[in-house]
Amino acid sequence: MIAESRPENTLEQRLQLLIEAVTDYGIFMLDPGGHIVSWNSGAQKLKGYKREEILGKHFSIFYPPDAVASGWPEEELRLAKLRGRFEDEGWRLRKDGTRFWANVTITALYGPMGELAGFAKITRDLTERRRHEEELRVSEERFRLLVDSVQDYAIFMLSPSGIVESWNAGAEAIKGYRPDEIIGHDFRVFYAPEDRAAGKPDAALKTALEHGRFETEGWRVRKDGGMFWANVVITAVRSPAGDLRGFAKVTRDMSERRRLEELENSSRRMNEFLAMLAHELRNPLAPIRNAVTIMQLETLTSPVLRNCRDVIDRQLSHVTRLVDDLLDVGRLSTGKVTLRKELVRLSDVVSRSVETVRPLITTRRHVLEVHQPEEPVYVNGDSTRLSQVLQNLLVNAAKYTPDNGRIDLRVRTDEGMVYVYVQDNGRGIAAEDLRRIFQLFMQAEAAQSAAAESGLGIGLTLARSLAEMHGGSIEATSPGLGQGSTFTLRLPRATQVLVPSEKEDSDETAGGLRVLVVDDNRDSADSATDVLRLLGNQVESAYGGEAGIQVARRFHPHMILLDLAMPGMDGYEARRRMIAEAGASTAYLVAMTGFGNEEDKKRTRGAGFDAHLTKPVELDALIALLNEARTRFGKEAAPAFTSP
Repeated sequence: MIAESRPENTLEQRLQLLIEAVTDYGIFMLDPGGHIVSWNSGAQKLKGYKREEILGKHFSIFYPPDAVASGWPEEELRLAKLRGRFEDEGWRLRKDGTRFWANVTITALYGPMGELAGFAKITRDLTERRRHEEELRVSEERFRLLVDSVQDYAIFMLSPSGIVESWNAGAEAIKGYRPDEIIGHDFRVFYAPEDRAAGKPDAALKTALEHGRFETEGWRVRKDGGMFWANVVITAVRSPAGDLRGFAKVTRDMSERRRLEELENSSRRMNEFLAMLAHELRNPLAPIRNAVTIMQLETLTSPVLRNCRDVIDRQLSHVTRLVDDLLDVGRLSTGKVTLRKELVRLSDVVSRSVETVRPLITTRRHVLEVHQPEEPVYVNGDSTRLSQVLQNLLVNAAKYTPDNGRIDLRVRTDEGMVYVYVQDNGRGIAAEDLRRIFQLFMQAEAAQSAAAESGLGIGLTLARSLAEMHGGSIEATSPGLGQGSTFTLRLPRATQVLVPSEKEDSDETAGGLRVLVVDDNRDSADSATDVLRLLGNQVESAYGGEAGIQVARRFHPHMILLDLAMPGMDGYEARRRMIAEAGASTAYLVAMTGFGNEEDKKRTRGAGFDAHLTKPVELDALIALLNEARTRFGKEAAPAFTSP
């Protein structure tokens, strides 16, 4: 007879097999005193002990010494007995002494009569999860420290309704609030009253909510009520499920950038104003220059009148130079100065500069000595601009040296560089002024006594900028006030010296030309007409584009001087119609205008003009153009024009 198996025994066996098969959890039983009475394969895998090694041992063997010393294992059993179930996480030990982070659940087991039968203990290894959590915590802490340490940006969190929830050091530096003063308050306090009334804060949050991000610039308010120009970025922050958690807000103080932009805009408007001012100044200067030229061409018997003529000539040249300096400042600041570099003999630059400044040096009764090497010295540069640099240094020396002073100009070469020294025994420069005399519109304090002739304070700025454009530099030194000063121009020496070809003087002859002057400024037109007649030409004038076309149709001029900025019909349109309607296609057409930078000249060349004259017109430049026009028409009646 076969014994019939009891169902409860079969269920118990199956449960035991199930527990034994679990490998991810350590599952074992304790007696009421905490001694191990069962051991599954998961426990062996987790803790390293075989069943025969661990059965009968007290479960405190799995705890670190400090936990055992504190009585924690017994406390866990007490709590499990008291509550029926106890769960905890903490460090536990394997057989080999290594530690792992464990999740532990202890359940009290009772017999049929309610007596404590022991404890069921389940242990799970959470070391990997804890490592990730710790890495995340460290990462979050580093990020928090990074955000908190940022000084240039205000970075803080807002609740979904706009309440400040965090505050970094940059926010305190920019807005002025300490964390305890602003956390918990509405972010709308950062907006001006009119912006709050217009609903801008709420509109910003709404846009960030709808589009994920909102960015703008505008005025914001600090704690002390001061305003600053801010760049603001608001980003909606959502949970993984998509729920709105709040907004991240980043604010940057852009007041300095805005100030610089306003300065740049002001500088641009100033340059435009200076260009227009120079043009308007050149219009009245043109007839004055023409009048002086007429006086130079006519014989004046009175010494007083000759002296007056020469005074006007010198002062007119000074005013013209100031106008040119104003224009050059605008061109330099906008990068519109272009150099026409070529192989230049430095002695030619020195000679031209000295001759230009000679009248001022003579007037102040200075002694000027020039020392140059015997062998020719060449540089690659724009001869006109280099002359301008040296002229400014000489003018500076002449102006700030008392009468009967001494100026030395020396040129030397050394290791591929050329040095030009302009030394004077004048007022000298204070040490604190040496650092700022090259700044625009800046003059040394010692020069204030000479303010009546000190100019605009831009000559040295122009000289240094032009020198740097040539790859050189200018430096100033002075022993101190009353002890003179030395300005040193340094330029790269040309590595290849080409012998310039000698140009023979032109033997072209003058002959009378028919010249038409068209200018809406009657004084300018009439005085130019007088100069051209004194130079042996047949001249007619017109005071507008339409009148000029009528005269050209009748007069058939060889040469037309045509003002560009005329009301009604400008010079460009007048030129086109003169060619189309008045048979002026062969005439030598000259644009005559107060605008004289390279872009203006490029535009007139592109429009088909043969030449460009900048008001006030210099006599030598006018004579040169007359000679070019005479060559075109083969005039050979008189010697070539030269300046009287």
